[in-house]
Amino acid sequence: MSEDTPPLDPVPMSVMANRLDGIVREMTNTLLRSARSAVISSARDFSCCLVTGDDRLLAPAEGLPVHIFGCHIQTANMRRYHAGDICRGDAYLDNDPYGGNTHPADHTFMVPVFFEGEHLFTAVSKCLMADIGNSIPSSYFVRAQDVYHEGALVFPGVRIQRDFRNIEDIIRMCRARIRVPDQWYGDYLAGLGAARVAERRLEAFCEKYGAATVKTFMQGWLDYSERRMIEAIRALPRARLVNTGKSDPLEGLLPEGLDLKVIVEIDPDAAEIHVDLSDNPPCVDAGLNTSLGAATSAVVGAIFNTLDSDLPRNEGAFRRLRFTYAEDSVVAAPRFPHSCSMATTNVSERLVNITQSAFAQLGEGKGLAEGGAGLGAGMAVISGLDIARGGKPYVNRLMLSTNGGPASDTADGWVNYAIPVIAGLMYRDSVEVDELKHPIRVRSLGLVTDSAGAGRRRGAPAQQIEYGPVDAPMTAVISCDGQHSQPRGVRGGQNGTSGETWLLSENAAPERLPNVVQLRLAPGQRVSGRDSAGGGYGDPLEREPERVRVDVLEGWESIAKARDVYGVIFTGHIEDDSLAVDMAATASHRAALRT
Repeated sequence: MSEDTPPLDPVPMSVMANRLDGIVREMTNTLLRSARSAVISSARDFSCCLVTGDDRLLAPAEGLPVHIFGCHIQTANMRRYHAGDICRGDAYLDNDPYGGNTHPADHTFMVPVFFEGEHLFTAVSKCLMADIGNSIPSSYFVRAQDVYHEGALVFPGVRIQRDFRNIEDIIRMCRARIRVPDQWYGDYLAGLGAARVAERRLEAFCEKYGAATVKTFMQGWLDYSERRMIEAIRALPRARLVNTGKSDPLEGLLPEGLDLKVIVEIDPDAAEIHVDLSDNPPCVDAGLNTSLGAATSAVVGAIFNTLDSDLPRNEGAFRRLRFTYAEDSVVAAPRFPHSCSMATTNVSERLVNITQSAFAQLGEGKGLAEGGAGLGAGMAVISGLDIARGGKPYVNRLMLSTNGGPASDTADGWVNYAIPVIAGLMYRDSVEVDELKHPIRVRSLGLVTDSAGAGRRRGAPAQQIEYGPVDAPMTAVISCDGQHSQPRGVRGGQNGTSGETWLLSENAAPERLPNVVQLRLAPGQRVSGRDSAGGGYGDPLEREPERVRVDVLEGWESIAKARDVYGVIFTGHIEDDSLAVDMAATASHRAALRT
């Protein structure tokens, strides 16, 4: 912490901090309302944040955990690449996974904000693009053997605007290589517009308070955040937590999957958490390598999941975290030209799970279970030709069904959890909007009874979806993890169920598909997918019987599971609303199950 920073009264500090969060939320609303693709405008696969002019993460507001950490590395690279030549009116595009970005599909727009000639902030918006020029029609490519096979257009901190005007050479490059150039350009304008909105609001912010007060606030806010983090860590016991996990096999490339390990050392005296990620496999010839930004943010997000929910997520709090990495590793240390196409999903999801569940080793009330993982059929990238619109090409990443969230000591898992690196901060697509924008027909979408990991607090159930093309062949790229191992429960909680994917054809038996597949669906064919469910927390026999009754009435659990796993005995029936808990029979049955 800075010893010579003059203090700022807590009231104006709180007002200024909330003003910055309000600016980030205005950026978010701008992107949500103006983006062209459904993955941004409907599913909200983007994040916005503010970084200081000297590259410290200041205000992330509601950004996705996997997107945010690393933005300060990107702004630092921007300043290094363009040292002495950054001006008001500039804007920069970065999607380089070796330079701090998550993966090439996340296009990051950076706008330096000046006041009285000084670079005080950088406004950052990061958007998942449905198409980035990959060699397959998907911004995710699990089987990419290297960056050349992946085929993405990569922009390492490239200037895209000067004096508020596009540099048309860059725009033409993108439009020439991307399958849906108008959609990309609409998303580009939305991302850039969000950053420009922040620029105007920050200039007004500085006009109101003055440069000196703004600088004092920024230092004071980060120091306050560090003090809060110190208090949170000192409330934990000294411990060395070791946890492991395993990714799904990848047919033909990684038949055994990847064994992953996280070591967390908590030092309450030093108020520091050290995370050792060095004991992990070397880079692989697939798109599963995780960038520094993606892997670190996955672990940071998991740590914050286990601490006080209102801790500020910024550079001040991050000062109390230390990391050790390998030099050439699938986790946080990819070596060019290994592909990082899936950096924000498969391995990063496992890192979230094994980190947050490691904290459950500290005892009752600590940590979380594992959440459902994998981009299943409901999160596929679909593409083809839209006959109703004159045969125009389309590409979109779906977000129609999601995995079940993990249970904690205090809450059941969240149904619209999505994946661990998102943790409920994205939206689930509107079926109607997707069917309106693309030639897709969704036959069914719902929750899967008895799929959730049982516990005193239960994981969220899995979701199941069935869809297919309307009138022309459709390609679906499904890049799923989570179909082999189950999301694990903790503290006596049971595992959630794993996912699965099926091909349905007329006059043919359903065909079970591998977890990673590129399908060409003809009219009349459909894909059916089930996501994975969240793990439970604590002994299921300690769950309040009335909660179990509600789960049964909602259709999330069956009467049989209520009896056999939760030990709850009912009288009456669901159909006539007479279902009730027989408390005496339940107590007796639970006693028998315990013995």
